[in-house]
Amino acid sequence: MFDKILIANRGEIACRVIKTARRMGIATVAVYSDADKDALHVEMADEAVHIGPPAAAQSYLLIDSIVDACKRTGAQAVHPGYGFLSERAAFPKALEAAGIVFIGPNPVAIEAMGDKIESKKAANAARVSTVPGYLGVIEDPEHAVKIADEIGYPVMIKASAGGGGKGMRIAYSAGEVAEGFARARSEAASSFGDDRVFVEKFIVDPRHIEIQVLGDKHGNVV
Repeated sequence: MFDKILIANRGEIACRVIKTARRMGIATVAVYSDADKDALHVEMADEAVHIGPPAAAQSYLLIDSIVDACKRTGAQAVHPGYGFLSERAAFPKALEAAGIVFIGPNPVAIEAMGDKIESKKAANAARVSTVPGYLGVIEDPEHAVKIADEIGYPVMIKASAGGGGKGMRIAYSAGEVAEGFARARSEAASSFGDDRVFVEKFIVDPRHIEIQVLGDKHGNVV
């Protein structure tokens, strides 16, 4: 069991982790940007470390800043929450190199599933049905429009490294694709530090069926 963990996130996500850690008798370290200095998660944690200016790309997405905060506070492990660095394989690799435990999947699993483009490629290779779309790098709005025209409208423009609905735009025409591409790319860069987006068919009135598979590092799977 860990004595102290750092939560590499903010807001309600961090608060929930802090509450659980407290019930388990584990001390917590919060991190915060200038914009979050008075946030509830900062007040709730046992310790708090300032990591940069308001922009996530200059604070919550800086791996070196999180690792440094762990070293300064003696945190033995990091809980990433979701979003931010939780789906960046480079993060657990950097933590491992620093002797800090990452509370989450191993880097290989993150590389396979954290990047939507790569996860869809893996699914296609395994002959799993996926939504039709283009899985290469899209360089500009004109390229995005050409792809959307081939797929057929409406289409969804998605951030490859995204999560939580960020970096996503629905487009019903070429004009909306061009505008949506620029906005999705900008939002992806600011939220995830990765501006890659892809285009796929937008399924109207879908049924969302989700199956959770949980496994640990000891061979147990539920």
